[in-house]
Amino acid sequence: MNHIYILFTILFTVYGQIVIKWQVQLAGAFPQENTEKLQYLIKLLLNPWVISGFACAFIAALSWIAAMTKFQLSYAYPFMSLAFVLVLILSNIFFKEPITMAKSIGMGFIVLGIIFGSRG
Repeated sequence: MNHIYILFTILFTVYGQIVIKWQVQLAGAFPQENTEKLQYLIKLLLNPWVISGFACAFIAALSWIAAMTKFQLSYAYPFMSLAFVLVLILSNIFFKEPITMAKSIGMGFIVLGIIFGSRG
């Protein structure tokens, strides 16, 4: 049951990354002019989806605090790399970003590292 704190940390972190990428993509390219940059950022910061991403980052931090009361950092932290795996998969599904052979091999190493690291 204690592992749920690590799982929530990962899931809320991934949600925030995917939602912010989605909204930034919809907002378009970052402007060149300073005043336009400020307007662009303010518009994004007031976007309810972006706010939800930040809120999930905060919830992820709270979940991580709870996880730190249950596990050693050296045990729990490697699980955070599952966020990389999930973001890679979801970015392929939602944004059509390619999963190359190199990325697949890297994901495999991440998963193997978690398996071996969690046993020691």
